[in-house]
Amino acid sequence: MRIGVISDSHGSVAAIRRAVAAAGPVAMWLHAGDYSQDAARLVELTGLPVTAVAGNCDGMTDAKIDEFIEAGGRKIWLTHGHRYHAKDRGGELVWWGRQYGVDVVVYGHSHVPDISTHDGVLLFNPGGAVHPRGGHSASCGVLMIEGGRITAEIIEI
Repeated sequence: MRIGVISDSHGSVAAIRRAVAAAGPVAMWLHAGDYSQDAARLVELTGLPVTAVAGNCDGMTDAKIDEFIEAGGRKIWLTHGHRYHAKDRGGELVWWGRQYGVDVVVYGHSHVPDISTHDGVLLFNPGGAVHPRGGHSASCGVLMIEGGRITAEIIEI
């Protein structure tokens, strides 16, 4: 199973189109906030299920702060991360991920891509779809779940 992941799209339809094209065929999309309303654009472009969370720049939205998804037999916590000090490279995210019993924490907020494993929890930040930071290019990502194994990939857009 392939899952498209995007964060920090900030209303850029062009960035969303580039992400959809770059990710290739996926079963669903996750949007890790900062313009969670862009989830509607993802649905329009792909016709796929999209789960989105609210970020610190979302204002009034129906999106939740956290979503928990089970996919391919794995548990995923989707959050923007701003309430969990995501810019500190994930210490609090790992702690909460362990408390929640998840396999993967998908987050955004920092606009910096991250694929790292800590205490058995995979942290995955696809980076900023717009306004990338830390010398990185704009990016999205894909989670792959096969035979119980989960891996992640950052894709420049």
